Formats: sequence, structure tokens, C-alpha cells
Amino acid sequence: MKKEIKFSLLYRDMWQSSGKYQPRVDQLKQIAPVIVDMGCFARVETNGGAFEQVNLLYGENPNTAVREFTAPFNQAGIQTHMLDRGLNGLRMNPVPADVRQLMYRVKKAQGVDITRIFDGLNDARNIIPSIQYAKEGGMIPQASLCITCSPIHTVDYYVRLADQLIEAGAEEICLKDMAGIGRPYSNGQIIKGIKDRHPNIAVQYHGHSGPGFSVASMWEAAQNGVDYIDVAMEPLAWGMVHPDIITIQAMLKDAGFLVPDINMEAYMEARRLTQTFMDDFLGYFIDPSNKIMTSLLVGCGLPGGMMGSMMADLKGMHNAINLALTQQDKPEVSLNNLVIQLFKEVELIWPMLGYPPLVTPFSQYVKNIALMNIFSAAKEEPRFSMIDKDSWNMILGKMGKLPGKLSPEIVELAKANQLEFYEGDPQDSFPNELEHFRTEMKENAWDEGPDQEELFEFAMHERQYRDMKTGAAKNRFNQELEQAKEKAGTPIIVKRPVVEIPMFSFEEITKEYPFAKPVHAPIKGQLIWQYDLMDASTAPFEGSLIDKGDNLCYIQNIYGIEPVKAGYGGTIVGTYVKQGDQVEKGQILAFIN
Repeated sequence: MKKEIKFSLLYRDMWQSSGKYQPRVDQLKQIAPVIVDMGCFARVETNGGAFEQVNLLYGENPNTAVREFTAPFNQAGIQTHMLDRGLNGLRMNPVPADVRQLMYRVKKAQGVDITRIFDGLNDARNIIPSIQYAKEGGMIPQASLCITCSPIHTVDYYVRLADQLIEAGAEEICLKDMAGIGRPYSNGQIIKGIKDRHPNIAVQYHGHSGPGFSVASMWEAAQNGVDYIDVAMEPLAWGMVHPDIITIQAMLKDAGFLVPDINMEAYMEARRLTQTFMDDFLGYFIDPSNKIMTSLLVGCGLPGGMMGSMMADLKGMHNAINLALTQQDKPEVSLNNLVIQLFKEVELIWPMLGYPPLVTPFSQYVKNIALMNIFSAAKEEPRFSMIDKDSWNMILGKMGKLPGKLSPEIVELAKANQLEFYEGDPQDSFPNELEHFRTEMKENAWDEGPDQEELFEFAMHERQYRDMKTGAAKNRFNQELEQAKEKAGTPIIVKRPVVEIPMFSFEEITKEYPFAKPVHAPIKGQLIWQYDLMDASTAPFEGSLIDKGDNLCYIQNIYGIEPVKAGYGGTIVGTYVKQGDQVEKGQILAFIN
């Protein structure tokens, strides 16, 4: 008789890999008891970084959502787990140690049993503190191996990393195959290597369907001793998500593994409810392309969970790239051609950047650099002409040690920009902050909440928490939803909006200013002409002079505030975006002559 294999439902991740938003707390309360009734899940993923930020974007309190969603599973004896980005906690950028430490006490009190800790660079220094904090907070620390395929990321590499994390106190190991590009045989051998050395350590496999390896990887995982397999369910399975529970359960049952039966009446009810959530509003923000698998991902290794945002970036940059090509008397490119160019560019630059596993946030950084390289080529400028601040922090080692060596070209570029490489512990650069937030909460008469959960949320997601408290987030979401409904009509699922070039005549501008060149937004976010947001009167204006390398403006996004530098000196002869406007990557902000 073969061993028992248990299943974990990734209800949160199903939504994240499909579109922009996830169910509201009232919808989570509806679906939770039905998931329990399905009777086939030993675990359910109930929260994580994007989950809590989405609640805040709605204007909802994520602490309420986590408590309400975990409660039925706690009562039924089903373990709950969350996704935890190690040094980055529940956000995209590094978190002070005292905030990280508080997180585990809060999440345990809210009903979360297991924390799945990962670091996008597989730097154990960013994972090990979280293992200790989780133990102190009463949670089960599950350390993750971010799976990718490169000359560096071998079976031996991953088995040795698992040894290090288990020695540091990890009670479980997860193979986080975030792009689904881990080769099935190698995935199986990694699990076998871990189980041979640590037979009492539970191993869980998590693999996205995107490039098509996932079912084969789950088969190899089962054959080599895996304990838990992550699955999804219709109508959100497959595509860029995960295989459906029905398929995986049937495959393993036929092979003689001990797997639980599925209550199909409850399955169909959960499927129906999930569809009603899509019909209600969530479907407006699901890109249809995320329901499709593509073998093109095998080469570039980009994760399924970021395909929606990647396509939005490409659509936003499409016009800007074609405008640049037109200026150089070159033919325009189609969106499909641009997708292929991006995949090829990622394949090219990934080794040059030290093979960072393409998972949040490093997948975004590599993709951003690749996209800006394509844009630079269209303008006949050198590769790596535009690298954003956060991508530089990755390159310089401020977020952890890159698995491979940087190419000499990248090293020389850093030196030319007078940038210093960092070899210390990344956490040392981010001092404790809880007292600062505690003081401000007292000044605002804000309650720290039960188990200090409000203090934690404020410290973890400062900007989004403020918007939730003031009502700005709810108003913004309601406006976005109304706009989506107006554009959609029928059907529910619509494409993400394409950012159009502002209404101006390029020919007229170049006729009056023959050397005028556009300045494009390098990232999406809120446009800030004046850094402190207090006085826009001193911001650059039409007719003012600017030197090459000067800050023209700033863009605030989820990573922080990014300066937009002038690529050339001259006179500002046109500005097209107002203070506080939302801009998309590639959008024209101004012209310099």
C-alpha cells in the first residue's frame, strides 16, 4: 500500500493568479463552510501579502477578513496557512525586524497555523529569522525553496538549502514552483533528497500550471515521498493557476495512493459560489489570457501569478515603443511580437543579473529591466539605460545575495553610476519602527486592536492602511469598479485598459521644436511633480530648463517613490499629466527640447 497524500486548497492564490482582486470578507464567509464540506482538504491557504493589500484597497480591514476566513477551518480541524515573504513580510519591500516579529504573534492569534516563508533569492539569511519568529509566535514554520531552472539551481543546490533551513528550525519544507518551470524529474529528485536525509520533515509541493509541467511534477512529487500537494478548483483552476483537485485526486487514487474522497455536491456548490463572486465584480478584473497555459513560459521562466500585470505593462508600453520606432523610421511591432521580444530579453538578461529566481518581487524587477531594454533599443539607446531604484537594490545586494555572478557589463555599469555593492545582512539596513507607529496611533486616537493587530497592519502597510482609515481606498475602488463596468458591458471578463498616448500632435511639436524628445513613465503609479506633495508650484513647468540626470518628477507605487530622471538636458516644452494623476508604464509625461 502506498503512502497517504493530503491536499491543500489555494483559494487565495487562485484569485491572485487570475486577476487583480480577491473576494471580500462577506464572500469568504460564504465559501469557507462549503470548502469544509468538500471533505478533501487537510489545509487551506487563507492569507498572505497580496490578500491583505487587496483588503486594504477595497477599504476593508484585513484583520477582520483573516479572522473571519480562518474561523470555520479552525473549528473543523483543517490547518490554515499563509504566504510570507521573509525579509519583506507581507509587502514588496523589506520590513524592520520588530514588525516581522510581531506578525507571527498576530497571525497565530487570528487563527493561522502555518507560515510559508520564502525569499526570492533563496538567501537563507532572510528566511532563518522568520523561522525563529514563527516558533516564538506559536506558528509552524514552513521554509520554501523557490524553484527555477538554471545551471546554478541544481538538485544538490536545493537539497543543501533544505538542510540549512531544517537545521535552523524549519519544521516543514515547501517546493515553491512559482512559475511551474521546475522540471518534473528534478522536482521529484529534490523531494527524494530531502526525504532521504530528513524522513520526518513534511514536504509540500506548490506548482503553477502555466507552462504545462504541473501534473507531471505532482506525479513525480508523489512518487518520491511528498506529503502535501497544493491544488485549485474550477472555475479558476489551470491556466496560470494550479491543477484542479479532481484531476490530481483521480490520478493518485488510480496509482494506489491513499487520498481523500471529494464530496462532489459541495464541490459544485463551491464552484457555483466562486462563479457568483466573479459575476458580482471580481470577473471585471480577470484577464482572459490567465486562463490559458503557454509553453513559451518554459524558456523565460516568468511566473504565472504576474502574467496579468505583465500584459498590462506591455499594453501600456506598446504605444510608446511604436512611437519611438516611428521616430527612428522603423516599422511598428504588434503586441504579440512584443510579448516574444520580452520573453527573449528576459532569457538574455537573467544570467547577466545573477539568476535571481523569478518570484515576487524579483520577477517584476527582471521583467521591468527587460521591458525598458526593449524600449531603449527602440530609441537606439544602449541596453540597461533605464534601471529603476528597486532593481538596482537587487543588483547591489541590498535585498540579499544573488545566486550567481553578475556579468562584467552590469558591474561596470554600477561603478559608472557610482553605486556601491552591499555584502552585509539585508535586515541591518532597516531599523526597528514599531515605536514610531505606536506613537502615531496614540496621536490619532487609533486603537492598536486585539493582539496589536491594528498596530501590525499600520506598520506593515502604512500607506494603504491610512487610505483604509480615511475612506480614500473605498472611494477609489468604487470609482474603479464603476469605470470597469462602463467599459465591460457584457461579458463580465474584460481586458485590462490600454493606456493611450495623450491627445497631441507629435508632428506639430517637432515642427515647432525639432529636437523635442518625450519623457516616459518608467513604472506605473501616482505622479508627483513635487516630492513632498505639499507645494506643486516649484515643480518643473513648461519653459523651464532641466539638465540631463535631474529629477523631472516622481512616481509613487507599491514599492515606494521612484524618481523620473531627464535622459537629456534642455527646455521642458510640454507636460501632459497633472499632480496626483495615475500613470501607466510607458505613458508620456513631458517633452524636452
